Amino acid sequence: MRIPVLKMITVVCLLLSIDSSLAEETAAERGYRLLTTKAYLPPDFDQEVLNDLWKVWPDDWRQKAEQASPEARRELIFSYYGIMNRPGSEEAPLGYVVTPEQKWVMNCFNCHGGKVAGTVIPGAPNSHVALHTLTEDVSKVKLQQLKKLSHMDLAAIGIPLGTTHGTTNAVIFGVVLDSLRDPDMNFDRNRSVPSLLHHDMDPQPWWNVKRKSRIYADAFITKNHRALMQFILIPRNNARQIKKWESDFADILAYIESLEAPRYRWSIDEKLARQGEVVFNNHCADCHGTYGSESDYPLKTVPITDLKTDPVRLNSLPPNYRAALNLSWLSRYGKDPVVEDPGGYVAPPLNGVWASAPYFHNGSVPTLWHVLNPQERPEIWQRTENGYDQTQVGLEVETFSKMPQDLSTVQKRLYFDTSQFGKSAKGHDYPDELTQEQKQAVLEYLKTL
Repeated sequence: MRIPVLKMITVVCLLLSIDSSLAEETAAERGYRLLTTKAYLPPDFDQEVLNDLWKVWPDDWRQKAEQASPEARRELIFSYYGIMNRPGSEEAPLGYVVTPEQKWVMNCFNCHGGKVAGTVIPGAPNSHVALHTLTEDVSKVKLQQLKKLSHMDLAAIGIPLGTTHGTTNAVIFGVVLDSLRDPDMNFDRNRSVPSLLHHDMDPQPWWNVKRKSRIYADAFITKNHRALMQFILIPRNNARQIKKWESDFADILAYIESLEAPRYRWSIDEKLARQGEVVFNNHCADCHGTYGSESDYPLKTVPITDLKTDPVRLNSLPPNYRAALNLSWLSRYGKDPVVEDPGGYVAPPLNGVWASAPYFHNGSVPTLWHVLNPQERPEIWQRTENGYDQTQVGLEVETFSKMPQDLSTVQKRLYFDTSQFGKSAKGHDYPDELTQEQKQAVLEYLKTL
C-alpha cells in the first residue's frame, strides 16, 4: 500500500517538530518530563485496582465513596492516600507515572511533591503520603481481583513503609537496595545486609538542594546524580540498565536544583521581620546561614551530643555501610566522598521554611512556633488536610496528651506520637536563649525566607 505524499510529509514534519521541541528543552525541563513520564520501576498497581481501593476502606469512608460520583470518588482516593494531582493536569497524578496500559509506577514526587494549604507544590515535602496504608490496601484488592503482588506489596510484609502518614522508612529502603549491589552495581542476593533500624523520615524540600554540596539529614554523601539512583536499584534493573539511565538522573538533579522556594502567601509584618532578622543573624545564622542578596550557607553539621534531637536516623547507617558507598559506583568510587562518621545532623537551609512543615528530620514538630518553643511541643498531634496555621506558621493541628482509645492500626497512622521509637521531638533547645519577643520577631522573619 502506497502512502500519499502529502500525508507522509505531514508525518515527517510532526516528527521533526517533536524532535525540535525536545532538543530545545533545558536539562531541568528534561528532568521534570522524565520524572513524570518515564517508568524506572515496575508498576505498583493498575487503574482497575486503584478504582476499587475504596471497597476495602473502613465503613464511614466506604459509604462516602459509594455514594460519590466517579470524579468525587477519585478525589477521595487521592485524599485518603496522599496522592497529589499534577499541577496543570486534572487527570494525571504527580507522584506516579501512568503508562499507556494504565499501570501506575511510583516516582520521586510521591514523597517530594506535596501540598501546602491545599496547593500542590512540586518539590515540597508530601506530608500527606500514606505509603504503607496504600500498599496494604492495594494488596487486598489485588487478591480479590486474582492479580499478582508487586515488589512493593511483598516488601511491605517485612519492612514498614511508614508508621505515620507524611513519613516513610525511605532510609532503610536505600540501605537494603544498596547493600545487595557490588561496587559496580551488579545485583548479588548473597551479599549481607546490615541490621535494619527501621524509622520514619520526613521528606525534605527539594528547593534547598542547590545550596548544598552534601545531601541528606547528616550530609554524609557528596551531592551527585548517582546518589539519587539508589531507589531504583531493585533486582530487575541490572547494572547495565542503571548506568544507561545515568544521564536521565543528571537531568533530574538539574530539575531539582532549578526549583525556587515558594514565597509566603499571606501578609508579613515587615517591621517585626526586620527585627527578627537581627536576632536570627546573631543567634541562628552560624548554623543555618544568612539570606538575602549576599546569602551564605555553611553546611554545618551539629554534633548529636549538642543538638540532642532523635538519634535513630544517625545510627541507622552503620559505618561499614557508609564505607562501602565510598567504594561504589554511586560515589564514583570515592571521587564524591562519603562521610563515614558524620557524628550529627546538618543544620538545613531555611529558604521556604514556612512551606516545609512539619519540622526536624523525622517530622515530629508541626509548626515553627513549636520549634522556637521547645517546652510547648505537643506529645501527640493530628493535622488537618488543607489547613494552615498562619499564627504558629505550619500545619494546622489538634494536639493530645495521649492517644485516643480503640483506634485501628490504620487510624493510628493519622496521629504523630512523639513517644514512639525514632519519633522524638526533643532537642534543638537553642531558642531557649531568646525572649518571647525575640522568638516572635524571628518567627516573622522566617516567613520572608
